[in-house]
Amino acid sequence: MSKNVLDVFEERGFLQQVTYEEELRELLATEKITVYLGIDPTADSLHVGHLMGVMALAHLQKAGHRPLALVGGGTAMIGDPSGRTELREMLSKEKIEENVRGIKKQLAKYLDFTDGRALLLNNADWLLPLNYLEFLREIGVHFSVNRMLTAECFRARMERGLSFIEFNYMLLQAYDYLHLYRKYGCKLQVGGDDQWSNILAGADLIRRVEGGKAYVLTWPLLTTASGKKMGKTEAGSVWLDPIKTSPFAFYQYWRNTDDADVEKLLALYTFLPMEEVKRLGALKGEESNEAKKVLAYEVTKLAHGPEAAAAAEKAAEALFSGGEAGAEEMPATQVEAARYPEGIPLLELLVMTGLVPSKKEGRRLIEQKGISLNRQVVSDQGLIISLDDFREDGLLLRKGKKTYHRVEIV
Repeated sequence: MSKNVLDVFEERGFLQQVTYEEELRELLATEKITVYLGIDPTADSLHVGHLMGVMALAHLQKAGHRPLALVGGGTAMIGDPSGRTELREMLSKEKIEENVRGIKKQLAKYLDFTDGRALLLNNADWLLPLNYLEFLREIGVHFSVNRMLTAECFRARMERGLSFIEFNYMLLQAYDYLHLYRKYGCKLQVGGDDQWSNILAGADLIRRVEGGKAYVLTWPLLTTASGKKMGKTEAGSVWLDPIKTSPFAFYQYWRNTDDADVEKLLALYTFLPMEEVKRLGALKGEESNEAKKVLAYEVTKLAHGPEAAAAAEKAAEALFSGGEAGAEEMPATQVEAARYPEGIPLLELLVMTGLVPSKKEGRRLIEQKGISLNRQVVSDQGLIISLDDFREDGLLLRKGKKTYHRVEIV
């Protein structure tokens, strides 16, 4: 007998809060339901922060349920206040449409969209044509302002000021759930725990307007053992777009996982059986590197395919063993020789490559012997790199033991 997907979620770490848990468990065991996840299209690529939701949909699809990936082309024109202290930048309709096209290609690597097994929808299709007065009469009448102000997503903004346009966000997201319930029979919405209030509002709206039962499931907001938000580095977000984040850099991000995070990330971001996840997670010391290699390969394989994952793995092994065979796979920055006739200051180059966010951080790393140039540890914070120091295949920078970057002169 196959395991209930709710048990899979609990075992793998996807479960934070859920409404009517036993009812939902029974529903998932006896029916093939439709479930949706909202995706914010504020960029033309997904990043690692989106992957937890995408993996959740993939698990649901593997259990026979139908996922709806809902791109918020309409709500992105307002911006979600959840987890924010300031108003989000409002994007143009054209930019949002461009972003949706980029996201669609990436989702297809995780979900099977053939024959309607999964659907990619854009809420702009039903939100943009809305008549405001009709919307207020049908939807707005069911919302209590007093109750809305107690929601965490709004309370956190009250001191800094909450705009009326953001105040509408909860109504629009709730309307999305109602629309999907009516048109597709959607009975479950999933999301990060910061969306709990918004998703509950949708389930409540379905009860009030349709007399129907809808469910909510959220997962924990993930941080690494070092306290960083998942998918963030000094250089910014880790993207699924191979142009924004190369497969090698993507692989390295997972390869550099803290020992304390390995088992958790294997459970959340791969489809490996939990027996194997626990075995790998139990490895300690030098042996834990094997678990990190498995994690990096499996996640990169899902995002970029087995060939790119194998190439990234091979390049990483070559670099770790002291060879240069993998240099062409790593992130690279091109520098115009004409701009630096007297040479390039190392601190400026570290910032330019994204290895450090500031020269101050660069100085700190050099002082701690955390920067190497062509495998030689740098101790001079004022080092000027001569153009003659560049080899035919460029210059190899390394931060710490594991983060590499190639610099080419053009």
